[in-house]
Amino acid sequence: MGVFQDQLQKLSEKYKKHYLPSFCRGRIVRVPKGPLIRVVGTEVAIPCSVSDYDGPSEQNFDWEFARETDFVRIVSTWDSTFTSEEYQKRVGHGDIKLRRSSNDAVELVIKNIQPTDQGKYKCSTPSTDATVQGNYDAEVQVKVISDGLLVSGSKARSSTSLKLSEGDSFKLRCSAITTSPEHTHLHVTWQIKSGLSWQDILSLTHEGKFQPGPGYEERYRNGDIRLDTGVNDTYRLSVSQASSVDAGVYRCLVSEWVRGADSSWQKIQEKSVEIASVSIQRTVLDVLISTSNLSVTERDSLDLTCNITTDRSGIFQAEVTWYFSGSPDDTLSDAQVLLSMDHDSVVSDSTLISLSHVDRNSYRLLVRDVGVEDSGYYFCQAAVWVPLHNGSWHKVVERTSAPVSVVVTALEPDYEVFLNASKTPKFSDDPTELECRITNAQDTEANIRFTVSWYYKEHLLGDDVATEELLATMDADWTLLLGDRSRERTQNGEIIFSKKAADTFSLRIQWTSESDRGDYFCVISAWSRHRNNSWVKSKDVTSAPVSILWATQDYTLTVEAVKLKPFFVAGHTFEMTCKVSSKNIKTPRYSVLITAEKPLTDQSNPNGTTRIISLNQDSVVRLEDWTDQTRVDGVVLEKVQENEFRYRMYQTQISDAGLYRCVVTAWSPGGGGMWREAVNGLSNPIQIDFQTSGPVFNVSVHSDNLTIYQGELADLLCIITTDGMALEPDDMSFDVSWFAVRSFALDREPVLLATVDRRGIVTQSRRNGSSDLSLERISPLEFRLRVHGCEDHDFGNHYCVVTPWVRSATGVWQREPAVKAKPVFLSVKMDVLNAFKYPLLIGIGLATVIGLLSCLIGYCSSRWCCKKEVQETRRERRRLMSMEMD
Repeated sequence: MGVFQDQLQKLSEKYKKHYLPSFCRGRIVRVPKGPLIRVVGTEVAIPCSVSDYDGPSEQNFDWEFARETDFVRIVSTWDSTFTSEEYQKRVGHGDIKLRRSSNDAVELVIKNIQPTDQGKYKCSTPSTDATVQGNYDAEVQVKVISDGLLVSGSKARSSTSLKLSEGDSFKLRCSAITTSPEHTHLHVTWQIKSGLSWQDILSLTHEGKFQPGPGYEERYRNGDIRLDTGVNDTYRLSVSQASSVDAGVYRCLVSEWVRGADSSWQKIQEKSVEIASVSIQRTVLDVLISTSNLSVTERDSLDLTCNITTDRSGIFQAEVTWYFSGSPDDTLSDAQVLLSMDHDSVVSDSTLISLSHVDRNSYRLLVRDVGVEDSGYYFCQAAVWVPLHNGSWHKVVERTSAPVSVVVTALEPDYEVFLNASKTPKFSDDPTELECRITNAQDTEANIRFTVSWYYKEHLLGDDVATEELLATMDADWTLLLGDRSRERTQNGEIIFSKKAADTFSLRIQWTSESDRGDYFCVISAWSRHRNNSWVKSKDVTSAPVSILWATQDYTLTVEAVKLKPFFVAGHTFEMTCKVSSKNIKTPRYSVLITAEKPLTDQSNPNGTTRIISLNQDSVVRLEDWTDQTRVDGVVLEKVQENEFRYRMYQTQISDAGLYRCVVTAWSPGGGGMWREAVNGLSNPIQIDFQTSGPVFNVSVHSDNLTIYQGELADLLCIITTDGMALEPDDMSFDVSWFAVRSFALDREPVLLATVDRRGIVTQSRRNGSSDLSLERISPLEFRLRVHGCEDHDFGNHYCVVTPWVRSATGVWQREPAVKAKPVFLSVKMDVLNAFKYPLLIGIGLATVIGLLSCLIGYCSSRWCCKKEVQETRRERRRLMSMEMD
């Protein structure tokens, strides 16, 4: 038995050793791997963290210190009485404190560390775990060494303040040495302060790598900024091509680094010294063109001189570039480079333009055989270059002169322009033709061509001034460009622009309209060919205007409507004629429109005026707003004579009552076989009024029960009553429509439920729910709507709209105005008992069946599956139990 227990214990230890660490981890307290080397007099921060712990997220820490073996309590995060008497004064003054960085990490901060602080530091965490596992404290060795770092600047007094010119070079030196007993490395950084903060220029890291500061990468790669080491532990900063950004205070920042036990680098102290104050004087450069704005005649030479002055002394070279621009506001990127001379006095190649160096500060530009295209703005740009120590050149300053305006006057040809009208209209739609002719042309060379531009100006009476509108113009290639006024008509062939001869241009209007009345003039432009074979406009000559006017009289149109039958009753034919007379219209044709102004009580057209039927100028008939399908052929409009039209309405209804008019439009033939609208006219009204003393119909909705439950039947009755003259049931018929508004208030659009017409045909609208509708007539004046199996969406305001039909004494059925009933609100409620009755019974039944089945399975299992027969001898009750029962 003992051997078995020993083996079991060994297996248990082996199991814990090999498997438990991967599943169960205890608390771990960590501090940096020591020893930590620190310099006397500096601030030291020792971190401590804890992980894999139970309990609250924020953990507490205790710090202790031992020079040899016995630990002394320093400070705690949770116990203010933890500090021993030896450290109470330093902790109270804040020289030693705890700085929490997170819930599970703190730092022990020691200001101005001394050799007496050298020793062992232990970080402990009180237990908040359910079981004790892992480590609850950790120790680190701190070693305090003496300060052996010495940083100094150059001994020369002249180096403390430097005044340099832009583009110069300068060098700064600093010395850094350490006598530390440990193996430390120095990190040297040159910095500049031109504002409130220091900026890194170039560093030599403790790992022996050069690292340029932000913004100095390109200058470091080009070699303009270097950091060199020399004898006596000196570090020299060299700056070439100094600019205004290099002005400021320079310092040398040195930090001392040591490699820790974990092979990571740790900075143990840092010192700096200001080396020099550098000021950069910008180079002054003035660039001026000696000539002011001038004018040059075409084919002459243009002579401009660019003068530069600078305060730069010593060796330098100037670079000059001449630019040309069409606008004084153009930038250098938009301007054209004419000619340039670099700092080596190399001039770019050009045929007609030359650049010469007159003296040290003057550069002359000569443009021969100028043309009109040379008109514009000229300016020169100068730059000063200085040599560098490596033999290359550096540009220190660049300036651009103010532009000089140069106007090249073209050698204009001499000619005159005459405009006459070869065809003038006497009436509207007659043709008009104008000819623009060049006369007395002198000094015209082969390099001159002429183009024309046509203009129109509306003729106004009095002192009003009309603006001129461009009809068409030609460019130098004789390409026709159309104006907005004439574009569409020219594309349709109504206006034709042509060139009849070398000196003649024409404008023809095929069909002159009223809008063409006004003044016309032409402008002849002369174009000159330049050296690059381009054409430039040199002169414009405008002709005297020509007026296109003809005697006109205002159009007049009179329309008279006549009622042919003075008296008629409903069901008879209404007939009226429209007679038209006009003046001052050339061969007119007429289009007729019949309109009706119904009473405001007519719900089919609440706006009043209805367009019934029309007949256009080509005698084509069209039904406008006549939508009564039962009376499609009930209206006729026909042309009786050239100026007389007749309108008939068969089987008139009472709803046809109103004022009827003829709206006539006179058309005259326009250009291209098209008809042009001349004038409109409106006839006098003809009234249709049925004097009747028939019955007045009233409609109401009734229901015995307006609150029902889901699934039940809802009954709604539409009851019609009559006042006044009594009618036989066979002389009345009704169209009934049922509507519903699905809201408590009548603020939504009504929904059509079902309709039954006067012939008994029922039409139902499409429904989304499972409920159904039925609509039936139960008496001559009662219509019943039934909703079978009501649902939630069947609630709302319900009403019916009835349109009565009455048979007149002549046997004609007349439609009366529709009557709307006052709506009633139908509420649909849910029957809670019926809603839950069947789910409740089903749930109880399923629970009972599952319970009985569970009992049956348990009984069978215990009866046959789990039975075990044990044979034993009968025992007396007073005897002890057999040992085998153990």
